[in-house]
Amino acid sequence: MKKTFSFKEMRSFLLLWGSQTVSQLGTAMVDYALIIWVYGQAGTASSITLLTICTFLPTIFFRFLAGSVVDRWDKKRVMLIADLIAACGTLTVFILYSFDSLKIWHLYVINFLLSFMNAFQEPASFVATSLLVPKEYYTKAGGIQGFGGAAVSILAPALGALLISLGGIRTVLICDLATFAVAFFTLLFLIRLPEQEISQNEEESFKETCMAGIRFLREHKAILKITLFLAVVNFLAKLGNDGMLSPFILGRTGNNQPVLGAVQSAVAIGLLAGSLIVTVMKPAKKRMRLVFITTGLIFSGNIIMALTSRSWLWCAASIWSYAFAAVMNVNLDTAMREKVPLEMQGRVFSAKSTLQNFTIPPALFLGGILADYVFEPFMAADSPVQRVLSGFFGTGKGSGIGLMFFIVGVIGMLISFTRLRKPVYHELDSEEDTIQ
Repeated sequence: MKKTFSFKEMRSFLLLWGSQTVSQLGTAMVDYALIIWVYGQAGTASSITLLTICTFLPTIFFRFLAGSVVDRWDKKRVMLIADLIAACGTLTVFILYSFDSLKIWHLYVINFLLSFMNAFQEPASFVATSLLVPKEYYTKAGGIQGFGGAAVSILAPALGALLISLGGIRTVLICDLATFAVAFFTLLFLIRLPEQEISQNEEESFKETCMAGIRFLREHKAILKITLFLAVVNFLAKLGNDGMLSPFILGRTGNNQPVLGAVQSAVAIGLLAGSLIVTVMKPAKKRMRLVFITTGLIFSGNIIMALTSRSWLWCAASIWSYAFAAVMNVNLDTAMREKVPLEMQGRVFSAKSTLQNFTIPPALFLGGILADYVFEPFMAADSPVQRVLSGFFGTGKGSGIGLMFFIVGVIGMLISFTRLRKPVYHELDSEEDTIQ
């Protein structure tokens, strides 16, 4: 008999998810407020880019090591320590800002340290979810988490702007500290993680445990290949609308920021819609087939955006792409939870995350160069090929990036759909819970 959804069994997970989502909302509002502050101080795009890099790179590079720590240590303790240090970072910003001593370089340093702690927080949270959620609810839990992330993306800019108008950046920072308190004390007093047996050899060195995640990937070709596939997908996505959305929209509309805001909101709405779909739908039996189909459909959104100049179609394409992205991500996470032994999940998650995300920084760097020095100049110069292409991608600023979107969309769809014929991925659709 099919088991019905039980809120009692999901109580601890829902408490953890709800409190962490509240904390993420506070953090996202602070990020929004500080970006505005940094741009007001420096007035340059590079100052924002460097802030993003400081937030992004440490998580990628240190997560590989963090997975070993997470599998060795108590997950709840790791999460509490990471949350506490994050709160200290917000408190430091609050104190410096209150005494009119805050400098941009302070934020670079603080964001770097917080990103370092996030390298530990995310794998610990991943394993904690696996411990708290019954296996038959993995997909629903992933949908619920995606719903929370999308809701934060939608609410943070609006609430951040409202709080800044009411009380300034100090008010936003105070709210973040309050949301931290909710998450910290909920985890500390209301959530008990089940005991987890640590099977690794106690004589195994830290270096060996760090490499265990890589060894697992090398020994299990299906997981390794899906990880490398995701690395390619991430590279292409950052060359397309996931990385070049702002210059494309601003270029095509003559710096129309409301249109950009509408398209960015459509991205969050798409993630929200996809998360809701996954939450209510039956778990897919052929999960890898669904992953490759949805990935191909994600890239089709690049083609739609490239071939139109209508803002409502850009919004529709964004909802389309990111709804499928939510479905893809949840099914991938579910496959990892089901197929990777629980005692290995921290290390495997970290190794997989590092491998699939290391292509993002070079793609962002390359995307800017290709746009500014190759595609935009090509579409601005008169030539027979340019005249033909302008009939599809228009002329003026943004048309070169539109051509990039089209190329990325075609390549991404071809790579995704051709994976459907590869039998190596069938292992991840087997009914066996874990692969040894």
